[in-house]
Amino acid sequence: MIPPRTSSDAEKLLFLALSVFTIISTFRDGPRIAVAQSSNNNNAQTIPVNVGVILDLETWMGQMGLSCINMSLSDFYSSNPSYKTRLVLNVRDSKQDVIAAAAAALDLIKNKQVQAIIGPQGSVQADFIIDLGNKSHVPIISFSATSPSLSSIRSPCFIRAAQNDSSQVNAISAVVQAFGWKEAVLIYVENEFGEGVIPSLTDALEEVDTRVSYRSLIPPSATDDQILRELYKLKTMQTRVFIVHMSTILGSRLFAKAKEIGMMSEGYVWILTNGITDRLNSMDSSVVTGSMQGVLGIKTYVPDTQNLDNFTVRWKVKFQKDNPSVLNPKLNIFGYWAYDAAWALAMAIEEMGAVNFTFQALNASTNATDLDTIGVSQNGQKLLQKLADTTFAGLTGNFSLVNGQLESLAFQIVNINGNAARRIGFWTQENGLLRDLNSSNIGKYSTSKSNLGSIIWPGDSTSFPRGWEIPTSGKKLKILVPVKNGFKQFVTVTHVPSTNTYSVTGYCIDIFRAVIKKLPYDVVYELIPFALPNGSSNGSYDDMIDQVYNQNYDAVVGDTTIIANRSSYVEFTLPYTQSGVSMLVPYKDNKSKNAWVFLKPLTWDLWLTTGCFFVFMALVVWILEHQINEDFRGPAAHQVGTSFWFSFSTMVFAQRESVSSNLATFVVIVWVFVVLILTQSYTASLSSLLVVQNLQPTIADVDQLLKSGEKVGYQDGSFVLEMLKQMKFDDSRLISYQSSKECDALLSNGSAKGGIAAAFDEVPYIKLYCNKYTMIPTFKTAGFGFVFPKGSPLVSDISKAILNVTEGPEMPEIENRWLTSKTSCLNSTNSISSSSLSLDSFRGLFLIAGAAAVLALLIFMVRFFKRNWHVVTSSSGTMRERIVALGRRFHQRDLNSHTFRKARFRDRNMEDGANEIAAVEIIEHTNFPPRLSSDSSKIDVVLINEQGAPSAGQGLPNHVVEGCPEITINVERTNVN
Repeated sequence: MIPPRTSSDAEKLLFLALSVFTIISTFRDGPRIAVAQSSNNNNAQTIPVNVGVILDLETWMGQMGLSCINMSLSDFYSSNPSYKTRLVLNVRDSKQDVIAAAAAALDLIKNKQVQAIIGPQGSVQADFIIDLGNKSHVPIISFSATSPSLSSIRSPCFIRAAQNDSSQVNAISAVVQAFGWKEAVLIYVENEFGEGVIPSLTDALEEVDTRVSYRSLIPPSATDDQILRELYKLKTMQTRVFIVHMSTILGSRLFAKAKEIGMMSEGYVWILTNGITDRLNSMDSSVVTGSMQGVLGIKTYVPDTQNLDNFTVRWKVKFQKDNPSVLNPKLNIFGYWAYDAAWALAMAIEEMGAVNFTFQALNASTNATDLDTIGVSQNGQKLLQKLADTTFAGLTGNFSLVNGQLESLAFQIVNINGNAARRIGFWTQENGLLRDLNSSNIGKYSTSKSNLGSIIWPGDSTSFPRGWEIPTSGKKLKILVPVKNGFKQFVTVTHVPSTNTYSVTGYCIDIFRAVIKKLPYDVVYELIPFALPNGSSNGSYDDMIDQVYNQNYDAVVGDTTIIANRSSYVEFTLPYTQSGVSMLVPYKDNKSKNAWVFLKPLTWDLWLTTGCFFVFMALVVWILEHQINEDFRGPAAHQVGTSFWFSFSTMVFAQRESVSSNLATFVVIVWVFVVLILTQSYTASLSSLLVVQNLQPTIADVDQLLKSGEKVGYQDGSFVLEMLKQMKFDDSRLISYQSSKECDALLSNGSAKGGIAAAFDEVPYIKLYCNKYTMIPTFKTAGFGFVFPKGSPLVSDISKAILNVTEGPEMPEIENRWLTSKTSCLNSTNSISSSSLSLDSFRGLFLIAGAAAVLALLIFMVRFFKRNWHVVTSSSGTMRERIVALGRRFHQRDLNSHTFRKARFRDRNMEDGANEIAAVEIIEHTNFPPRLSSDSSKIDVVLINEQGAPSAGQGLPNHVVEGCPEITINVERTNVN
């Protein structure tokens, strides 16, 4: 967080006014003036334009920047000799001092009336000078002040010809996310430059679920002892990921001391911002090779072009010519930005044309200070607009200002090995981490470490660090455990008088110890009961969580439920138990108390439908069989009884009667199939009702319990109490219990006798006694988990170890050791829902049977009316008489059916012998020989008529006409043959 300023702008300007006179003398003797060189330098038609330059000329960056600015203007006017304007550089040395930089700016604006100022070099200096630029409308163009706090939105006259420091924060967070580091320490210089990027960097890390566990501020003028004290403090912490943002001078000292105390060894991670990596070639090579090996860094990416290579060669030759004492000078990104900034300014001023580059004086009182008398540039706003519109191909790529600063397109990810930074990948806003910018796999945003090249970490290690360690010099992990009066199967705290210590055991403790053994490293810990001096509990589970949140303890191990409210303050591991809060209620067994249990397998609508179909099938079979089957004829009572007997006896497949017609056979086959399915389903359902316990809860759901007004129970100290209050249970209805025995007693007594009608508790507790009750799930929770502080690096490793334990053979052993209840709880879903078979399950079968019966009836009716159509169409008689005639026809036997023909044929065979004997006797008593009638056709007609329209005496199968033995013989032979 950036500390607030303690003085207002007015106070600052007054301070500058008082200080300027102490420094102005350094510039009166002879300020440095550089005029842009060109082929027509002495041309009277050119318009000189004063421009100020404020740099720390005693530093390498200041010298390099001024050299690049001069080369830029020389190249610009050499390439454009016809341009009318010429920049005249008024150079001032700020001497690495904020006040000197402000005084130089005041002098340039008031006395030289410069149209723009290139500089200053540092962000701290720029913060003062920008206010002067805003007051005088003079653009301040800096190529090296990168702090995000210097915003062009807040300061309209500030132009950053460089990239904002905050543009790299997503690249840093992508690297952190790629390796899964969950905590990081920020080390930065305590000034405008260091503090400016910290808010955006913190936000970027939090977006990838990485917590900033500590912020280490190093004063710019810190001594070696101060740096060592801060590093020793960091060494005692668990976090081993350090992100460094400071100047190269302070950074060199920091890494030298880190190497000295062993913080550049294996397991440590150091990440540099581009504040150091972009200037790495200006650092002492002995520090880089001796103290910074294995460090990662973010470096501004500059495309390698022919123009850049040519400039680098030319600049090196010119700089060595001007500074023979400097051996092997090296350019960096700030020299490129200085070159492009000067080129952009010269282009913008040329675009303005031949204008009057003057200042407007302000009316000031006699007591006014120098700050009150500085003029206002007449062309400042126009120049700012021209700069904003200026675009060209610069040394670093396309020069284009967006919101007053350069855009950031890409960054390099580098790894320091030897005396240089080796590139291992890139980062872009569109694609994240990339091995190569020209990669063919460019697609969606990626933070995979596989997109980076090989990395040599501190200590010459090639395996990436996990980002945290348990400090060997640190304290044991102080772990709180709850003190419970009941449910001691989960956590049991026993005082040992001989040693005045506590022994902690239980289901949760055994799981935690098994998990710790699965970790790939040793964790030293101490279990501390959350108890008062007398041994009783010191508070609730929420109180223990508050202790971890306030960093008084390192963890909580016990039967602590994972809920959303608690997760806002601490971090939980994965759960190691079943989840959920359930309502526990007594059940009643209805199987021995209901005399009508045999009716329960089927619902009432299925019973009714089945009965109706039995009656319907009896009627259908009777209609189809009545004319042709003697079993379905006779007195009315006999026919009704036979029909119903036949239909209902199909349930046990014991029907005695046989059916004669094909239609009836078809209907019976379909119906028997339906009855088979019904009986088998009924048998199975009844068996489940009689053999398997069908337990019905006394209370079906929470709504019923709320309306009943009965009392409910909850475990003392549990979060369930708040849940019950949220469900609108009155406090007068809530009774707490501390053990399973106490809960059992309350449930046994019931609400009417001072007990409870139901208890609300978590599933692991209910398992201890639910064999006597039924469990109704009420709420979903995540189960029991171990508690750690937010961002603790132990959480992910312990969560993985929990999975190994719960999936292995140790978990059943621990459960069998502590959770002694072997009977599982009855699932309320099965006990409450009806086990009866409904009509919906058999709707298809009844539809098939009904369709078959109706079809058979239709076919029968068509045949019947066809045979008796002459009765229907008879003109004689009324409609009622014709219907009665049809009824009589239906009631009569159908002698044409194969059943009666077969019976008649059998009866005739039995009488054949007697008839032949009688005929022989007649012949023997006559005087003429027997002969056959030649008119056999006539007799055949008589037979047909006899069958087709039988007389009143047609009850006998063979009717013999007395006195006509010859005809009788013919009839008999005709029938026989």
